[in-house]
Amino acid sequence: MKIGEVASAAEVSVDTVRFYERRGVLPPAERRPSGYREFPASAAGRIRSAKALQDLGFTLDEVVDALRAHDTGDATCETERWRLEAVVARLDERIAQLQRLRRKAADSLDDCRSGCCRLVGDARLV
Repeated sequence: MKIGEVASAAEVSVDTVRFYERRGVLPPAERRPSGYREFPASAAGRIRSAKALQDLGFTLDEVVDALRAHDTGDATCETERWRLEAVVARLDERIAQLQRLRRKAADSLDDCRSGCCRLVGDARLV
């Protein structure tokens, strides 16, 4: 498949296909004598898998590692569960950080509504 066909099948841009190839999500494409990349038909599915993992919260490096583990044929739910556990732990921490930040912002808003604005750093809110 040419790069444009892969991009279309995977519903991404050609630049995304190139980026994924550079980052190791896709193995390096074969080259035609003309220099055009030639990808296997499986490339689009691999890109869709990578995007799905990123949508779950995996970093691109984690996606590459997970796909490599899958490529070896040794990956099972049992051996790979730790990857999802790490993502869930990271998301839980981010949610906790956002909840703390929201509480601070809400408290500042309540103070502002009551006419008692607090200092933020060295500046007043209003």
